[in-house]
Amino acid sequence: MSEVHQNHLPKPPVQSTKIRSVDVVIVGGGIAGKACALGLAQLGLQTIEIAPDLGQTVAAPQGSQWGQRIYAFSPSTQKLLAHLQIWDALDHSRMQPVRDMRIYGDRGEQKDQLHLSAFEAGTPQLAWIGESNLIEHTLDQASRFQNKLERISDAIEKIEVDVDGGTLHLKNGGAIHAQLIIAADGANSPIRSELGITTTEESYSQSAVVANWTCTYPHLETAFQWFLPGGDIVAMLPLPGKQVSMVWSTSPEHAADLLKLNQDQWQERFSSIANGAIGKQLGELTLNSSPAAFPLRRIRAKRFIGPETAPKVVLIGDAAHVMHPLAGQGLNLGLRDVAVLLNILGKRESFRKPSDAVLLRRYERQRQGDTSALLWVTDKLKKLFSASSNTERQLRNWGLGLVNKSHFIKQRLIERALGDIDFD
Repeated sequence: MSEVHQNHLPKPPVQSTKIRSVDVVIVGGGIAGKACALGLAQLGLQTIEIAPDLGQTVAAPQGSQWGQRIYAFSPSTQKLLAHLQIWDALDHSRMQPVRDMRIYGDRGEQKDQLHLSAFEAGTPQLAWIGESNLIEHTLDQASRFQNKLERISDAIEKIEVDVDGGTLHLKNGGAIHAQLIIAADGANSPIRSELGITTTEESYSQSAVVANWTCTYPHLETAFQWFLPGGDIVAMLPLPGKQVSMVWSTSPEHAADLLKLNQDQWQERFSSIANGAIGKQLGELTLNSSPAAFPLRRIRAKRFIGPETAPKVVLIGDAAHVMHPLAGQGLNLGLRDVAVLLNILGKRESFRKPSDAVLLRRYERQRQGDTSALLWVTDKLKKLFSASSNTERQLRNWGLGLVNKSHFIKQRLIERALGDIDFD
């Protein structure tokens, strides 16, 4: 056979990337993404979760050291975790129920406070305080035994959407087509950006400094929060035993200074806050973890589902909304996204696919109100207590005392904080 003839032989066809097909793909490996993936698989949907760090199970927390990522879990979150059959599997010796909350104004006067009580509200507790890795470890363990769920440790290279769903091309090769794509990939969501879903975003010009402490006085299952002159907010959340977790919202410059303090300098700083109010409530505090800081901002996606060009996409968690931590509701809001989505898909009509536009619009409508209300309230509270005029200062502190005298208003505040989901 001549060389010329060889050059004119037809070339073998190029092998195209094999595309797998599943019902749902979740992009993101945080608590919201893991909970959503587990719940969807429990509904019988063939589900894949993709994130760069899904290769190993998160280690269970142990010992007297508590993790830096501490969350307040509302009763709505507890109900979701129970629905996923993991609440009873948690190590409850590392979960602290909160039965009282005390919120203080910035004049340092005892009358300027709001006291919320589980007993007065007729509920066993207002919240639970626990570690992120405690929840993640338990979700990881449950996911191992769910045969409808596959977890892939990889990143998304490219996303292509069509009327039937979307195809995700993975960085390490391979592609997956899903009827429904769920973006749980965080506040800077690449999926959200790639699909052109715009956001409203505002920096609070603050950082949250977090650290854990042991205290000499019992915290009495109480969460404390102090609004300070100048806009700083200090929260002390109870942990099991005589321990508390601090969240101090302050300017980035002050946050950087706080990270440099030693134990004695921390004591001096606490003694100056609101005339030593922290020490009066909790006694002497001893640092029990390395402080860390992260920036604070407000984000809200304009849509919680994909646009007409990408109709089979849903946003959950921080990909849809980010809020100030002063109410301790950020994670709970994201998990209510998960609960509502699971509820809608679990009750869908038999003729509807999980990606049916009617179902996705139901999800967006149900989440818009809850999200807008909570973002609005936390944003206005943050700005109200950052205002510096004497009139505004007197008004906000007077308002705390006034609300504290109204059982009706306090009951409504507690109901909003508890959340409401229905899996019946």
